[in-house]
Amino acid sequence: MGLFGKIIGGTIGFAMAGPLGAIAGAALGHAFDAGNQHYYTAEAPRLSAGEEAQFTFFVAAFSMLAKLARADGRVSKEEIDAVENFMVYDLNLNPESKRLAMNIFHTAIDSPENFNAFATQFYSQFRSQHQMLDLMIDILLRVSIADSILSQSEEKLILSAVRIFNFSDDKYRKLKSKYIQDVEKYYAVLGCDRNDSNEHIKKQYRKLVSDYHPDKIASKGLPEEFAKFASDKFREIQEAYEAIKKEKGIR
Repeated sequence: MGLFGKIIGGTIGFAMAGPLGAIAGAALGHAFDAGNQHYYTAEAPRLSAGEEAQFTFFVAAFSMLAKLARADGRVSKEEIDAVENFMVYDLNLNPESKRLAMNIFHTAIDSPENFNAFATQFYSQFRSQHQMLDLMIDILLRVSIADSILSQSEEKLILSAVRIFNFSDDKYRKLKSKYIQDVEKYYAVLGCDRNDSNEHIKKQYRKLVSDYHPDKIASKGLPEEFAKFASDKFREIQEAYEAIKKEKGIR
């Protein structure tokens, strides 16, 4: 019998405090001690440290996904489908483990605990294991953009986890780029909005290329340090325009 089968069957005990412990207990329908929120194990053997970490990750993942799905005020069928697809196609959960995951998910949706509380407890468990932290952000992004849209409310929660996990902006951007092209930064470089017309974008690009052309900068007699900055800016402008051209089909 696998780990989750033992937990569901009550043939093994565990101790999990905090908001994740509350979710686990409610999802499993077992009683918790009011003070320590420990699962009553009776004579059942305890989880090993490794098994407890695995279960913590499992509970945290589906609890955080539940709050993420609820971020816009409602949980849509598409979001439920995305979570179920993640269970089946990414995690290859068997029916027993999938039922446990869905129990955790539905329990967490309406629980009084919030996303940040789950993220904070998760971080306290895995703070020294960056791969686990990376994987959690990866999971949140993957499921969030299953409908091809990362909403503001969803990203706000993900960014709160990013801060709790002490990720740099650059690290988050790289993780995010696996799933969604961050073209907004390119519009920012050109001082444009993605809703601007192609002609306006072209005009702004030509103006900036002229302003930051290395020859023009050199003729102004600016300090060498600024000249290098301007040269880097010139390349950044070109890179941004090429990315926007590709996205909008500008010729």
